[in-house]
Amino acid sequence: MIYNKNIDNGRGFDWGKASALYAQYRDIYPPAFYEKILSLGYCRQGQKVLDLGTGTGVLPRNMAPYGASFVAADISENQIEYAKKLSRGMDIEYIVSPAEELEFPMGTFDVVTACQCFMYFDKEKLLPKLHRFLKDDGHILILFMAWLPFESEIAAESERLVLKYNPAWTGGGMKRYTLGTPEWLGGLFEVHERITYTVDVPFTRESWNGRMMACRGIAASLTEEETHRFEQEHRQYLSGVPDSFTIPHYISILDLKKI
Repeated sequence: MIYNKNIDNGRGFDWGKASALYAQYRDIYPPAFYEKILSLGYCRQGQKVLDLGTGTGVLPRNMAPYGASFVAADISENQIEYAKKLSRGMDIEYIVSPAEELEFPMGTFDVVTACQCFMYFDKEKLLPKLHRFLKDDGHILILFMAWLPFESEIAAESERLVLKYNPAWTGGGMKRYTLGTPEWLGGLFEVHERITYTVDVPFTRESWNGRMMACRGIAASLTEEETHRFEQEHRQYLSGVPDSFTIPHYISILDLKKI
C-alpha cells in the first residue's frame, strides 16, 4: 500500500490490487506515443534502459521490439508477475523494488524512463541515484498521458462517478498545460526538451469501463464491494453512449539531461 499526503488526500492505494485490470485495459498508448520516443533517439538498438514504476511492463513491452535492452522495476510484485507473463521472449529484466531502493553500478544506463509514475517517487532520494546510474550523456524521460474531462462529456461523467465512490481521489480534472522547469532538479539534471500534444484515443464502452476501473481511484483504492458498485453504475451510464468513441488525451514528455 502506498501513502502520500499529496496524492488522494493521503488515502492509500495499491496497484497490485488492480493488476488484472491494468494488464487488460491500460495498454492504450497510441503508436504515435512510441514513435515520438524513438524520434527523440531513445529506447533504440544498443541502448540500455531502466523503466521505473513499470506496472505491467507497458512501456518496455511496446519498445523492446526496437532493440533496446530493458530493466524494469516496480514496487508491486503482482504487477511484475503480470508483466512477466505478457512479455515472454522479450529482452526485459524485471525487478520488484521501490525505485528509491534500486542499486546498479555507475554508468549502467543510457536512458531512464518513468511513465505515469514520477509523482509517486521521493525525488530527493531518487535523483542522485539516477545520476549515478546514467552514463555521462544519459537522459531521464518523464512521460504522462491523461484524459481531458473538460473536452469530453464521457470522461467528465466518469470522473464524477469516481469521486462519488472515492471523494479523496485527486487524479481528475486534468487540463492542457505547458511544462515548466521543475524545482527539484537539484543541479543534477537540466531540461533538454519539453513536448506536449493531444491525441484522440479510441475506446469502446467495454474498454473505457475497464480503463476507469483500472484507475488509481477505483480498483487500486476501493474494496471489492465498492469497486463492484462503481462498475454497475458506470456501466449503466455507458449504456446510453455510442458503443465506440474517442476520448481526447493530453501527452507530455519531459526530457532531462544529466549534467
